[in-house]
Amino acid sequence: MTALPAAVIRRDHSSESLPDRKTTAKKARRNVVAIVPRGEVIRNFVHSGCFEKIAESCDLSLLTVVQGTAISQATGQAYATQYSLDPVVECWPVRFQREILDMAHGRWLWSAAARERWRIRDLEARSMRDKAVRLVKKVVAMLFANPLGLRVLSRSERLSSRIFMTVDQYADFYRSIRPSLVFNGSHIHSAIATPAVQAAQWLGIPTATFIFSWDNLTSQGRILLPYDYFLVWNESLRQQLIEMYPWIKAENVFVTGSPQFDFHFRPEFYWSREKFCEEVGADADRPVVLYSTGMANHMPLEPEIVESIADLLLEYPEKGRPQLLVRVYAKDRTGRFDDLKKRRRDILFQKVRWDAEWLTPTPEDSFALVNALRHASVGINIASTVSLELCMFDKPVINVGFDALEQNDREMRNALFYSYEHYRPLVESGAVQVAYSIEEMRILLRDELREPQKSQGERRQLIDQMFGEALDGHAADRIAAKLIDLAGSKDLASNA
Repeated sequence: MTALPAAVIRRDHSSESLPDRKTTAKKARRNVVAIVPRGEVIRNFVHSGCFEKIAESCDLSLLTVVQGTAISQATGQAYATQYSLDPVVECWPVRFQREILDMAHGRWLWSAAARERWRIRDLEARSMRDKAVRLVKKVVAMLFANPLGLRVLSRSERLSSRIFMTVDQYADFYRSIRPSLVFNGSHIHSAIATPAVQAAQWLGIPTATFIFSWDNLTSQGRILLPYDYFLVWNESLRQQLIEMYPWIKAENVFVTGSPQFDFHFRPEFYWSREKFCEEVGADADRPVVLYSTGMANHMPLEPEIVESIADLLLEYPEKGRPQLLVRVYAKDRTGRFDDLKKRRRDILFQKVRWDAEWLTPTPEDSFALVNALRHASVGINIASTVSLELCMFDKPVINVGFDALEQNDREMRNALFYSYEHYRPLVESGAVQVAYSIEEMRILLRDELREPQKSQGERRQLIDQMFGEALDGHAADRIAAKLIDLAGSKDLASNA
C-alpha cells in the first residue's frame, strides 16, 4: 500500500484548478482515481473485472480502506497503484450540520425506513440530557425539512466543510497525479471518502459515484456531495434520484446494472450439484432450503427463527426430508449462531469466505453464493436483496414476517420491512411470499416445495420490470466503458 504524498498545511482554502485539459491531453493517458470505502466495492469492481477493464485505457489509482488487495492481471502484473484511504476527523460544526441535514432529509422524505429510524433514535435517548439534546436536534431538523430548507442547509454544510477543512492531503495527491475523473465505488458508505471526493470537487475534477444498493435512496441517508455523475442499478432508481435531488441533471444519471449480479450469469462460476453438496455437507438427493440471515442489530433474535424453521422441516418424512442450509450475513461477528451450530446438527451452515480483517468478500465467496442460489429448492430471508437473486434463478422465495417471541419494541419488527418503499413492489408482485406466522411458514414451505413453478411468471415479470436489459452479466463492462468515457469527456460541467 503506497502512502499519500505528505500533507501540506494551507492557511487559505481557495480552490486551485488543474491545468487546462487541452494542454495536457496529448501528454498523458486519461487518469482515473477510484475510491474503495468498504470491502464490498472490491467484489463489485475488482472481482468483476471492471477496474481491470478501465486500466486498459486509463492510468488507474485506488484510494482504498482495504490493504493488501490483489489488484493484478492474470499474469500477476498490477494494473493499479493503491493508496491508503484513511479516516479524517471533521470539526464539530461540520459534523453537527451533517447530522441535522441527514435528519432533515429523513423528515422531509418520511419514508417507512425514515419513520422507523426516527422512532429508534427517540427510544435510544434514555437520560434526561439525551432526551433534551434529541428534542433540540429534532426541532432544528424539522425547520429545514422542506426543499428550500434542505437546499440552504446543504450549501451551509458545503461552505463549512471547506472553511473548517482539517486535511489537504487529497488535494495535494490530485495535484501530483492530475486525474481526469474521481469515482467513488459506494456513495452511501462514503463518510471516510468524503474528504477525498470533496477535494476533487474543489479542484474542479469531475466526480462520479455508484448507487450501491436498491434501498439507498429511500432507506438510507442523504447524498451530501454534489457528484457530477451517477451510475444506478435500474430506471426506477434513476427516476427516484432525479426527483429527490433537483440539482442532479437527468442526462448525468446512467443505468448500468450492478456488478454484484454479474457472477450469477457467468457459467464459469457454476458447480455441479454434487460438488456444491459436498462443499456444504448436504445430501445431493434431498431438497435444500436456503436461509440467508440479516444484520444482527436489526434482527438480534434471528437464531430462534432459524431454529423454528428447522423444527418445521423435522415434520417431513426422514426419507427425502428437506435440508436447512444457513448462510450467515458475512459481517455478522456476534457469534449469535454458535450455540445453534453446536446443538442442531441437522442445520447446515455454509462457510462464508470473507477476509475477516478487512470484511471483504474473496473471489471464492462469489462461487459459494452463486451455487447456493442455484441449488436451493426454496430460499428464506427477512426482506433481503437475496430475494431478488433467488428470483434471478427462478427459485421460490419466502420472507419471514413474524418475530421471535422475545423480541421487544426497541428492535425493528420484521413485518415492518415489507412496507419499505424499495421492498414493497416485491411483495405486491407476488414473486415472493411473506409468512406472518410460523403456521403460515409451515404452509408456504409445503406449497413451494411441492409446486416451485407456481409463481414462476411473477418472478420473471419482476426481474424484467426491475432490470430490463441491465441484468446480463455485463454490468461491470458497462460501468467501465462509461467511466472511461467520462474520464475523456470534453464537456465536464459540474452540477455543484
